[in-house]
Amino acid sequence: MRLNKYIAHHSSYSRREADKAILDGYVRVDGEVQDNPATQVEEGVNIVYVSGKQVSVRDKHTVIVYNKPKGEIVSKNDPRGRRTIYDGLEAKYKHFIPIGRLDYASEGLLLLTDASKIATALMGSDLERIYKIKIKGEITPDMEDAMLKGMTLDDASAGGHEYSKVTSMTFKPFIGYKIQKNTPNYSILKVAISEGKNRELRRFFAHFGAEVADLKRLSFAEIELNNLPTGKVRFLSRSEYSALGKFMKEERKKEKEKERA
Repeated sequence: MRLNKYIAHHSSYSRREADKAILDGYVRVDGEVQDNPATQVEEGVNIVYVSGKQVSVRDKHTVIVYNKPKGEIVSKNDPRGRRTIYDGLEAKYKHFIPIGRLDYASEGLLLLTDASKIATALMGSDLERIYKIKIKGEITPDMEDAMLKGMTLDDASAGGHEYSKVTSMTFKPFIGYKIQKNTPNYSILKVAISEGKNRELRRFFAHFGAEVADLKRLSFAEIELNNLPTGKVRFLSRSEYSALGKFMKEERKKEKEKERA
């Protein structure tokens, strides 16, 4: 396994932070300083230290569910001085990594973990995410057709952040959707999707001239928001940890198959 990947998988360091620590000379493998992120190490064989602290293989990690309120950004800090999720979280969670994003005006289930390998695996997965959405205007046949078949937009800037560099975007077919209210003034629906691109749902509906007035994530795979109060945190249940463990086991299996290929 690459040294930077080993550090990111078994500590709170991100891959980028691991790269920097290695290049800056803060990493030792079996007592020798290593400045190449691609250096190969083997779990259970090589001993790795970062800034004098041993990086050990951990079997147990923590994942929390945070009911993010509107008006918080998912970031460590904001140049514009807006409130971040870490302003509302206890100090013991300051090093936790958010799994995906919810934009400033969105709310609901946000997962955070102290293990970057879990964050990376879940963010890159096609696990189901369910959202409740309120849009201005009615749900049209064209919208439903695109939800069922997917679509590609050369210009997906509508609905995106004004400073976003994202231009084109491909939307996979939705896993499913359920219309709860459909009127000329506003409509409400639940949608299930398998990816989490930059303001994906806002861009999707904006293409049809419909502004998303409210967006709330209700679940991520088997993990549900349920009755968790806004701004509060809970740990995963035993069954949720079990489902996560099975998912990570499959991911490790896929990873080993790639390494053998």
